[in-house]
Amino acid sequence: MGGWTAESDAAELLSNLGIKEDLHYKLLKELNGGEKVKVLLAQALFGNPDIMLLDEPTNDLDAETVTWLADFLADFKNTVIVVSHDRYFLDMVCTHVVDIDFQRVRLFSGNYSFWYESSQLMSRQIADKNKKTEQKRAELMEFIQRFSANASKSRQATARKKALEKLNLEELRPSSRKYPFIHFKPEREPGDQILKVENLGKKDANGDWLFANVSFTMNKGDKIALLSRESGALSAFYEVLSGEEKANEGRYEYGQTISVEYLPNDNSEYFRNENDLDLINWLREYSKEKDEQFIRGFLGRMLFSGEEVMKKSSVLSGGEKVRCMMAKMMLRNPNFLLLDEPTNHLDLESITALNNGLSEFKGNLIFSSHDHQLIQTVANRIIEISPNGIIDQLMSFEEYLASEKIKKQREALYDGALV
Repeated sequence: MGGWTAESDAAELLSNLGIKEDLHYKLLKELNGGEKVKVLLAQALFGNPDIMLLDEPTNDLDAETVTWLADFLADFKNTVIVVSHDRYFLDMVCTHVVDIDFQRVRLFSGNYSFWYESSQLMSRQIADKNKKTEQKRAELMEFIQRFSANASKSRQATARKKALEKLNLEELRPSSRKYPFIHFKPEREPGDQILKVENLGKKDANGDWLFANVSFTMNKGDKIALLSRESGALSAFYEVLSGEEKANEGRYEYGQTISVEYLPNDNSEYFRNENDLDLINWLREYSKEKDEQFIRGFLGRMLFSGEEVMKKSSVLSGGEKVRCMMAKMMLRNPNFLLLDEPTNHLDLESITALNNGLSEFKGNLIFSSHDHQLIQTVANRIIEISPNGIIDQLMSFEEYLASEKIKKQREALYDGALV
C-alpha cells in the first residue's frame, strides 16, 4: 500500500477533492456537509481497492471536482461500479452500462450516451416497418463506428473502443423506459428588449452580502447558466428576479413582451395546505383549458396515468413534484424561464427530456444546475455571481472551466479583489 507515502497520498487526494490544507487535521464533526461527503469519498478512493462501489459520488461536488474524479476513475485500473444521475460523469467513466428494468438486469457495452442513443435508434427502427433488415443493420453498424470514433477523444478510449468493436448487434435492445414530454412553446415571440440588470445586490438574514454589483444585459436568444460557490446566492437571485423578494440595492427590468415562469429549488409551498389537491384539480388551477380530458392528457404526457391522476399532491415524490411544476410552466407558454436546479430529484429519463426541451426552447433562459451536460449543451453564456461582483462570459461551460484566465478571475472574485 506504500506506508511511507500514505500520509502525503491522503493529503494529495483530499486537496484534489477540494478539501483545503488547513482542514486536513480537523475532526470530521467540525466540517460542513459538503466537506464530509468529500472526505468519505477520499476514504473510498484511498488505498487502491480491487473493487470500488460508488453511490451518487458527484452529489455536493462542484464541476471542477467532478471532472477530477472522472479523470481519476477513468485511469483507475481496477473495477468500479457506480450509480449516478450525472450523464457527463457516466460518459467519462463507464465502459459498460447495467440497465435494471422490469426486474431484469442487462449488461450493455459502451457508456450512457451510447446506451441511450442506441436504444432510441432501435425503437425508431422497430417503428419503421418499411425499412429492410439489411438497411437497418447497415444503419446500426454506421452508428457503432461513429460512436467508436468519438470514444477516442475520451480518457476511457482504449477500453470503450475495444468493447464497441466486439459488440454483437443482437446485444442492442430498445429500452422500455418512458420519457416525459417536456416542451416549452412561447405564446409570444420575445422582442429585442429582454432583461436589464443594474448593480443588483441582496443580503442574507445576518446582513452579509449574498451577491452584489451584478449588472448585465440579456440579449435575444441568450440561455445563461448562473454559477456561484454559494447555492443560497443563486436561490436569492432567482427570488429577486421572480419578484418574490426585494433586492437590497440595484434594479432590474424585463422587456414589455417578456412573460416569465419560475421554477424554485424549494417547491413545497405549491403542494401543501390549500394546494393539497388531486393532480387533476391541482393542474387545472394553472390551465386556461379546464376540461378534464385535456388535463388528463397533459398529465399523461408527464407520465401520470390511470389512477395516478387522483393522487393528492402532498404525497408525491420529489421527482413527481418537479414534473408537475414543469407541466404547470408549460401550460403558461412563457418566453422566459428562471430555473433553480431543475434536475434535482429527477431520474435520468426526465433529465434527458428536460435537456432536449431546453435545447429546443425558442425563448430566453437563466438556469442553475449541477448537471454538467445540461449546462454544456444548453447555455451559450456563463455568469458567475458573488458578493464582490460577477464574471460574464459568452462561451460554453467547458471553455469556461478550462480557461486559465478565468480560473484566476474566479479566485480573485471570491477573494474580494474583483469588483
